[in-house]
Amino acid sequence: MNRYVLPFQAVDKESLSLVGGKGANLGEMTRAGFPVPPGFCITTEAFSALTQTSGEFAGLLRALDELEPGELDKIHRVGGDLRLHIESLPIPEEILTAVLAQWTELGSLHSYAVRSSATAEDLPTASFAGQQETFLNVKGELQLLAAIRGCWASLFSDRAIVYRMKNGFDHRAVELAIVVQQMVFPEVSGIMFTADPVSGHRGIVTIEASLGLGEALVSGLVSPDRYQIKDDAIEDKHISTKRIAIHALAQGGTIKSEIPASERSKQALPDERILELAGIGKQIEQHYGSEQDIEWALAGGKLYILQARPITSLFPLPDVSDDQFHVFLSFGHQQMMTEPMSPMAISLWKTFFPSRTGTRKQSIVEAGGRLFMDPTDMLRYEYVQQLYPKMMSKMDELMSLALSEVLARDEFKKTNPIEPLKTQLFQAAGPIVTILLKDLIAVDSEQVYKGILDFMRSRIRQTKERLSSLSGAERVAAIGQDAGKLLQDLFANDIHYFVSGMLAFQLIQLFCTWWLQQPEDLSPLQKSLPHNVTAEMGLRIGDLADTARPFPELVRYLQENQTRSFMEGLDSVEGGAAFREQLETFLLHFGARCPGEIDLARPRWREDPSMLLASILGHLRTVGPGEHRERFRQGAAQADETAGRILERLKETPDGEFKHSFLSRLLTVYRSIGGLRENHKFVIVLHLDLYKKAVLEEAEKLVQTGRISDVSDVFFLGLPELQAVLEDRFSGDLPSLIESRKKAYEHYQKLSPPRVMTSEGEVVVGKRDLSAFPPGALVGTPVSPGLVEGYAKIVLKPEAASIQPDEIILAPFTDPGWTPLFHQAKGLVTEVGGVMTHGAVVAREYGIPAVAGIEGVTRLIKDGQRIRLDGTQGYVLAVEENPPS
Repeated sequence: MNRYVLPFQAVDKESLSLVGGKGANLGEMTRAGFPVPPGFCITTEAFSALTQTSGEFAGLLRALDELEPGELDKIHRVGGDLRLHIESLPIPEEILTAVLAQWTELGSLHSYAVRSSATAEDLPTASFAGQQETFLNVKGELQLLAAIRGCWASLFSDRAIVYRMKNGFDHRAVELAIVVQQMVFPEVSGIMFTADPVSGHRGIVTIEASLGLGEALVSGLVSPDRYQIKDDAIEDKHISTKRIAIHALAQGGTIKSEIPASERSKQALPDERILELAGIGKQIEQHYGSEQDIEWALAGGKLYILQARPITSLFPLPDVSDDQFHVFLSFGHQQMMTEPMSPMAISLWKTFFPSRTGTRKQSIVEAGGRLFMDPTDMLRYEYVQQLYPKMMSKMDELMSLALSEVLARDEFKKTNPIEPLKTQLFQAAGPIVTILLKDLIAVDSEQVYKGILDFMRSRIRQTKERLSSLSGAERVAAIGQDAGKLLQDLFANDIHYFVSGMLAFQLIQLFCTWWLQQPEDLSPLQKSLPHNVTAEMGLRIGDLADTARPFPELVRYLQENQTRSFMEGLDSVEGGAAFREQLETFLLHFGARCPGEIDLARPRWREDPSMLLASILGHLRTVGPGEHRERFRQGAAQADETAGRILERLKETPDGEFKHSFLSRLLTVYRSIGGLRENHKFVIVLHLDLYKKAVLEEAEKLVQTGRISDVSDVFFLGLPELQAVLEDRFSGDLPSLIESRKKAYEHYQKLSPPRVMTSEGEVVVGKRDLSAFPPGALVGTPVSPGLVEGYAKIVLKPEAASIQPDEIILAPFTDPGWTPLFHQAKGLVTEVGGVMTHGAVVAREYGIPAVAGIEGVTRLIKDGQRIRLDGTQGYVLAVEENPPS
């Protein structure tokens, strides 16, 4: 068999390195018996043999290596030189002879489609669709050879070069094969997706159809018919007006032509053909084991498959233990961290939330490097259906709206009766209600924080002592055991105070509405709550800035040395020793924190304190000496003034003394323990840091024994896998497993996780009523009141952010690692979150307006654009079209 040319029958999905993604798929489908027009592949070895005849090719590639994706003019110039050079190279005789022999055998009088097929094309994680050239209706030897040269050269088209750069593919690692396939001249052609590419629903086949060749559809020249098939029936049809078709010319090539007016609005594909095509699509999906994007054609009354590739844009499905309908809620949106997490972190969080008692069902599942809650069983109860969306609205309004939409569907129309569970519910709820009532009525609020600190220190000390006393697999097992009890211990000793604080504020709102005729602005009550560990962390950042402020040389040193090693030179700078001492104290208390802190693989501030410098320096620019502490004192004074005014007003109402006494207690409870809302997460993060230290110590041993190449590789294992490795009972290929997970993690970073998803793969999007807002407003959830105007500051990485005066932070999300920026900002806008998420709580405490849950705001608003932020009504509005240049 010739190494330069292979017929489709000699190719399968294992032939990727020889014939590229397109060629491998066509060969695989031919051998599987699908209706693929015949053809052959010119292999990557042919392209390699061609370039080896050149003395200039390697130098041109080196010039390309020096460029960045944004240098479009240089890319155009170097890419053009490469294309011209490749097209000028004579095709080696052995390749030429093999190509013409295969072409003649298939029929030299036929017309052919000549398509590029790259080795990094039609892959599960990167489609490379449309990056190289396709030539249609190629006739005769001269046209064939010209098309082949054009395909080879198209490996270095501008778009292909930039695509490889952005997706991390080396230009030398992507080789090019060519597919030469007999043309069919269709009456109708188009694209079929075996899962709906918009909603992600795996049970819906979507077909797009246009008249003539499919290039009109792919190139966007026509609006196609759109058919959707579910459960072997046509569920929806949209018939478009089709004005243009592309047809083949007798002498070769193609032409655009207008469709007669009488034919423009006719359904392109008959119903029976729609169902037949959908059936073929599902067979192809079953053959490959994944959802497919398929090119097809109807010619001479027969359906043909022209290409199939994986759909790379779908968000992966969680793995569940049954085939029942499930609804999944994004854990990352609730925790304000929507980026992918390491496998080790995912393993740990699953340990925090074990399987439900007596079942194999997980309350938390993984997909696409993210975690999702699965409350499906609870949502079978009517009472829960009413309560759960209301609870979720405090975390993320769009998630609540999407969940409400799902709950209105047939899958949840039949609910389970609550009566059989009433006794169990009362038994379970009784102790909880007793605890909450005690907090509200009898607990000594002044002693609560001391008790929580004692619990936190004791729990941390016990975990630290136990992990330090063990090693190897025993230590890893102890991490799992400790994590499995952590949430239970937190609820018994910490979380119920946070719940009581929330309940107290809800009751304050309720009774003020009932008892006071004129409404009272209660938002000042939420300012400067004591015992908020995250707010205190932000104040300490301000203290660090004030420590550096009197020393210009120290400030300059910090500006010029924002690297991990900056602390080493502090003692040589005036004021540096005192600054270092205060920073070390800060890290002793808060060094376990960082952006994205729920993933223990993330670098902690204690590991890289330089991540704090941007915030410290920003504070120096935008906040005056001691201003952060003064703002906090003013917030506390405003809260006291508001509480006093409410109580005085109540005295003037009927039964005023009782109302005064009752509400005074609620105000005391809320102001004493409301700030504890952030504490339980802080305790979790402190434990994650202990787990990380222990895991890294075990990873060091694995590096020394050659089991892994770097300590960071350990984060691509789960806890049970690490335990198995340390016990020498891991039977798989460890390096290959780690490498595959690294590649998956890179792919997951490109995916946007849905807030709500079903087990059918459908991404459900919540929709707000926008009629009450100004035209052009981007609407979200109002989480901290106030109206400001300022300049948009898009912040994707807080450790690199430099906030200027009059800037409003726009971020995909914020967690406690972002808090150091809040003192400097004029306002805050996030893409995810709700009233009770971290950013909202801290924004209210700091008294800055904030809106959460504006999907895509970091893309829709331009950096530097002047905007109006209304944290009371919940919207952002651009007040100038473009940012100043």
